[in-house]
This record gives sequence, C-alpha cells and structure tokens, in this order.
Amino acid sequence: MTLDLQTNDLSQVIEADRAHVWHHLSQHKAYESIDPRVFVEGKGMRLWDATGKEFLDGVSGGVWTVNVGYGRESIANAVRDQLIKLNYYAGAAGTVPGALFAQRLIEKMPGLSRVYYSNSGSEANEKAYKMVRQISHHKYGGKKWKILYRDRDYHGTTLGTLATSGQDQRAMQYGPYPDGFVRVPHCLEYHKQWDVENYGERAADAIEEVILREGPDTVGAIVLEPVTAGGGVITPPEGYWQRVQEICRRYDILLHIDEVVCGLGRTGTWFGYQQYGIEPDFVTMAKGVASGYAAISCTVTTERVFDMFKDSPDDTLSYFRDISTFGGCTAGPVAALENMRIIEDEGLLENTIAMGNRLMDNLTTLMDKHAVIGDVRGKGLFCGAELVQDRATKEPMDEKRVQAVVADCLAQGVIIGATNRSIPGFNNTLCLSPALIAGPDDIDALTTAIDNALSKVFA
Repeated sequence: MTLDLQTNDLSQVIEADRAHVWHHLSQHKAYESIDPRVFVEGKGMRLWDATGKEFLDGVSGGVWTVNVGYGRESIANAVRDQLIKLNYYAGAAGTVPGALFAQRLIEKMPGLSRVYYSNSGSEANEKAYKMVRQISHHKYGGKKWKILYRDRDYHGTTLGTLATSGQDQRAMQYGPYPDGFVRVPHCLEYHKQWDVENYGERAADAIEEVILREGPDTVGAIVLEPVTAGGGVITPPEGYWQRVQEICRRYDILLHIDEVVCGLGRTGTWFGYQQYGIEPDFVTMAKGVASGYAAISCTVTTERVFDMFKDSPDDTLSYFRDISTFGGCTAGPVAALENMRIIEDEGLLENTIAMGNRLMDNLTTLMDKHAVIGDVRGKGLFCGAELVQDRATKEPMDEKRVQAVVADCLAQGVIIGATNRSIPGFNNTLCLSPALIAGPDDIDALTTAIDNALSKVFA
C-alpha cells in the first residue's frame, strides 16, 4: 500500500505541522531545514508517512501504546456507536462502559476491586500519590507521608510524578520539586552495585535500608515499575520482588505498581506484576489499555484502601476529593472493552510469549555477532539490547552512535527506540516493543534491520 501523491498532496499538511505543531520530545531547530515526519495511515504493524514511505513499527506507536496494532475497525466502530449514545458525563456519576470495563478489568486482577478513571499515565500515578497523602492525614495523623521511588524508573510528566523520576534528565530544569519523595537504588544486575550471590534479594534489601534511614513511620508507599521501561528495559533479578513484598508488609507500606507500559499484555500476562507473584495495593495503567484508540488511564486499588475513604462519612474531608475531567469520557472504557476482547479472542497473550522468546533469541544471536551488544534483556514483547564500548568494562556506548543505529533502522523502514534524555551517560539501550500481533516475519525483520545498522555504524 502506498499513497498516490498526485491525488494526495500533503505538502500543505506538512507546512501546517511545521508552522504550528509543537512535537513531543523534539528539538525543532532541525525542522527549519528538513520536513517534520507526518504519519498518514496505519494497518497492523505498518505505518505510512506523508511521502508514502512504509515503516514496520517496532515500538507500538513510539511509546509502547498500540498493543493490538493499527486499523482496528471494531474498536473505532464501538467508540463511534458509544459517542452517539453518550459521549461524556463527569465521573461523579457512572456510565455503562465505565461500569462494564471496570468489572472486566477487575476479573483480570485478583485481590483488587476498585477502578478510578483518568486520562493519562501521569495522572493515574498522581491520583495514587494523592490517595497515599490523604491516607497519611486521615489514618496516621500526618505520618507515613513519604513515597519511595526507584532509580531508573519513570512515572510521568507532572511536577508530582517528576518528583519520583528515577531518570535525572527527565526531571532536569523543571524543579524545585515537592518534598517527601525519596529514591531507592535500581536493581539492574548488569551494572552491579553489590558483589553478592543473591543479587535480587540484596537489591531489595537496599530499599529496606532507605526505609530504616528515613524512619518506617514516615514512609507510606513505594512506586515501582514491574519491568523498568525507559530506564533501560530492566527485568528484576530472581528473588527481588518477593523480598520487596515482604519489606512492604513488614513496615505497613503500600505497594504501588506502575503498569503504564507493561499493562494489558506487554509481558505476556495481563499485567507485568503477575509475572512475579506480587500482591499490590495500587496498580496504575494507561497506554495499552485502549491501544491508543482513545485516551484512558486507571488507578486500581484494593477494597482495604477504598474503605479508608468512606469510614468517616460525617467528616467532610474524608472522601477522595479529586476529579479528572476527561476521566468521564465514555470513549476510553468502550475502546478498552473491545481492546481486551481482541487480546483474548486472538490469543495475543500466548503470541506475546512466543514472539517474545523469538525476539530474545534473535537478539542473543546478534549479541554473539556484534561485540557492541553488552547485554540483552526483556520480558514478552518488551526487550532491550544495551550497547557498550567494551564488554569487559561495560562502558556505555556513546549516545550519538546509539542514535545512529536507530536512524539507520529508520532509513531501512524499521522503527525502533532507544533510551533517550533519561539517564546521563546511560542512554545506550535499544528498545523494542512491537504490537502483540507481531508474527515471526515481523520479529525477524526488526532484528535484521538492527543487524544491518550495527554492521554499518560500527564497521
């Protein structure tokens, strides 16, 4: 499929984009001399831009979002039908799709029971932080107000969520930040911080050390990604999550799992935390919940947490006094319902496991061929390859050369990602997160493009 530029002249669109659109994560100086890329159409795993060039999308919409692929008419039709019937009512009341999706979602999340709707991952996380702070005042007399976060993890773009950014470059020049957010060490075994045998347990024990330093009576919650995303695709070492759970229970600390990237099948289970036997108090999600067909995010919690906001009905400040305007849109939950049906009916969780294994095998083969690949890691269709200058020292590859690999893949018509403006000196991991519909040919095309790019950039 190609665009007929004789009948589809998009030069006016490109000029309008250049003149008026402020792109995310972009230095716009370059657009004074080159055209910004404008995407026109998507189908399955493929995209076409305004020049008619075809791309294989290895990052699900650029930021791990389009889990079921492009061009899903059934989702579009479900949204259209719902919008005609009822497009919106504020979340102070219910809607049919809001109730039905909450029910379906909770069926996938044993131990959890309540869903709070908003419209972005940042907002979903911010809601959980506010709940923790309100619990601090209501139950602990203002104590247990601190929230721990992990080095290399990322939780959003608001000032509150940036205060929990373990990616320093994300947070630079946006401070000062509010108090009460405390960092704990990362768990990436490839860059060891401790020379021990049970690395996962030791990395978790480092969290306990921070809790004891701060005072357990001051710490209310900890927020963690099940698999660190933009900080380098970090899968936790064996024993890590079990020990984290034990520590949280020991000190009565609420465990908040940020599933904005990993949720809705990305790792091969409905949620990444389900890979590790975790029993969280909060789970937040966005991106893949509706695969980008509508804006939606959810803050999901337990009945125990929910009950804390209704146990003093005579207290006018006791309930959660929060609103998300667009959390009342019906397009999000109705799209999410159809998105979930597709994942189930097409066996996409099983496909994610199978194709994830193929992707890891292919990356391991590339590692055998290219000495610049120091480590490969991942879970399901969420994988990374860390590029290094020297395998022995694990010195990170220069960021410009990492981006040259990404650029060469793009020139080949294959979109991959890399850690970007995240961690000073460590923006050196190639990131792959193709849609859950990916087939063997798609996986092989992704890794073939990387093979070609590595051969060219590091010739």
